[in-house]
This record gives sequence, C-alpha cells and structure tokens, in this order.
Amino acid sequence: MRKIYLFLALFLLVPFMLEGQVEKYKAVFTLNFIRYIGWPDDARQGDFVIGVLGDPAIARRIQEQSAGKKFGFQDVVVKEFSSADEVENCQVLYVSSRVRFSKIAAQINQKLGSSSLIVAEEEGATDYGAMINFVIRDEVLKFEIHKGNASQKGLQISSRLENMSSAIVL
Repeated sequence: MRKIYLFLALFLLVPFMLEGQVEKYKAVFTLNFIRYIGWPDDARQGDFVIGVLGDPAIARRIQEQSAGKKFGFQDVVVKEFSSADEVENCQVLYVSSRVRFSKIAAQINQKLGSSSLIVAEEEGATDYGAMINFVIRDEVLKFEIHKGNASQKGLQISSRLENMSSAIVL
C-alpha cells in the first residue's frame, strides 16, 4: 500500500518538477539574451535593470542566477512588478504568460520608452511589440525573435542568437 502512495505522490510531483525546469531555462535564456543584443549608449548607463512582470518564480530564478554579476560595468538588478501600472524603465522586461501581454502591450511600450528589450511568453506576443517570445513547439521550449520590433527600439539582435537551435526568426 505504501508503494502505491509513493508512486501517486511522485506522479503528482513530476509536473511541478518539470515546470520548475522550464522556469530555470527561461531565466537562463533571458540572462543570456542580453549578451546577444547590441545596446544603444543610453542603455549602458547606471544599473542594468531586468524587470519581471507577473511571475515571482522567474524573478527569483533570474535574481539567483545574476546575484553579484555585472553586464559590462553595470550591476545587474532584478525588479519584480505585479501589475503593468508598476512597470518602470528597464533594459529588459520579462512578461509572464500570467499577464495578457496583448492587452497591456500599448501601456508597456509607452512606459518603457526606447532601448528596452521585451521578452514575453504568450502566443502572438511579437505581433504586439515583443522582441523575443518563448513558445513551446513539439514539446520543446523555443523562442521567437522579431528583429523588426527590436530595431524600432534601437536594439540590434546578433546573428549568433538567431542561429541558436532554439531560435525561430520571424
């Protein structure tokens, strides 16, 4: 009987463990994206701020992985936002699927101004201004890249990022 309970407990925990792995990969990818972006001079001033909207777990993962690190001469700072109203200027804004990016895209784009990379995880997010969008294709985590959206914000996406096996260039 104990074996059955143990099996059921493990069976129920597997989805949570897998979700944690996906969060980990999204956080790692997001931190790595910044190395493959050509940033304008105004983005290289002060702290390098990564904002996370609507996902405390991703914010925590990015914070853990970036603790004490620098991007060039800039300290990496992670800010967590629970609503679009709280968002303030940052170099990278990660928008969780828990927040409907398509509904708040205009507000976010207005608040961020120029030189901000928007990373989302909602189908069609690049249609609303996201530069990078996490998607699941054939049960594999991938990311869409929209170079046009990036260039409108003065950002240049490296061909090395485009050539990664997980990239889908639009």
